[in-house]
Amino acid sequence: MSVEAIQKAVPGDKRRVTVLGSTGSIGCNTIDLIEREPDHYDVVALTANGNVEKLIEQSKSLRPKRAVIGREELLPQLEAGLSGTGIDCAGGRQAVIDAGALEADWVMAAIMGAAGLAPTLEAVRQGTVVGLANKETLVCAGEVFTKELNDAKATMLPVDSEHNAIFQVFDFDQAERVSRIILTASGGPFRTWAKEDMTDITPEQAVAHPNWSMGAKISVDSATMMNKGLELIEAYHLFPVTSAQIDIVVHPQSVIHSMVEYIDGSVLAQMGTPDMRTPIGYALGWPDRIETPSPKLDFGTLNTLNFETPDLERFPALVCARDALNTGGTAPAILNAANEIAVDAFLKKRIAYLDIVTIVRESMERIANKPLLSLDTVYEADQEARSLAEHLVQATA
Repeated sequence: MSVEAIQKAVPGDKRRVTVLGSTGSIGCNTIDLIEREPDHYDVVALTANGNVEKLIEQSKSLRPKRAVIGREELLPQLEAGLSGTGIDCAGGRQAVIDAGALEADWVMAAIMGAAGLAPTLEAVRQGTVVGLANKETLVCAGEVFTKELNDAKATMLPVDSEHNAIFQVFDFDQAERVSRIILTASGGPFRTWAKEDMTDITPEQAVAHPNWSMGAKISVDSATMMNKGLELIEAYHLFPVTSAQIDIVVHPQSVIHSMVEYIDGSVLAQMGTPDMRTPIGYALGWPDRIETPSPKLDFGTLNTLNFETPDLERFPALVCARDALNTGGTAPAILNAANEIAVDAFLKKRIAYLDIVTIVRESMERIANKPLLSLDTVYEADQEARSLAEHLVQATA
């Protein structure tokens, strides 16, 4: 990272912060850290999609200059809830995008899915420091965002625990000395299940992650290991490595969050308890470290660390993701959109668990891949994939 980027990250005594997606899991953990040290931060904006009650609660606590609700019909409720506070209220998709463009020193990009692309891009264009928790930003539009980052001289700090771990131990000054990066995966709740036993998996079983507390969609992605496939694509855009230099290993304890191997055989790993406040805190305080309430590792009770090669027959989502990365263009956007539709259908019990990856694979095969030229190209591929995936859901149900 450049000296200019570091100076930009430390503008003064108070850091001006915007949280895009403040009521989701990542957003709430970010708010928790800010509330513990309120004198260190000046909150510029908080945005949410539909959880207006939580947004009102957070806004009353942190007193942002602006509170934004994505569902415009909820704006009157937001305005009533914040009446007399002096907080500017806004609603609608464009208002969320505009929040990303507000002048801030640090922006948490935590809006899930393709909806987070435009507001995150606006934050990048301000040349600010962006804490990236939205996988889709780089999965769907990696080449577009990389160019915008370079043009704006913005800084992107990965918040996903795996990429954050790599960031902490990756020697950017000697990138050519890195032989590979190794993403760790818990394996989810079905790591040891036989393929034939997965036929009747329920949403309740799929969201019961053994280590992490996450939202329903990402918990299902963890169960199918699609989340690791998306992280594979994200890592390719975050770090100066080739696709062939990115490996995935199953590590059930979720203590080692990822590793970097160097040409001399050294492997550097970042370790910690499975608490998202650790990587969020690292990004929020960067280039310094801040204290977080995350539990500390007790090495006296840490008896074993296990590692396994992922079973690609049990987890075919990894094959789909690797294919999408190697194909390039709009293939990753198609992968992501079809997966979102399929996971939502599974959670609503419209399709079976094993149908998720089947629908993703068929969507990738049936939609023509195109060069990635702009966000418009991404949105077109996204909508085409969603439409086809929904058709496939209806045909499967």
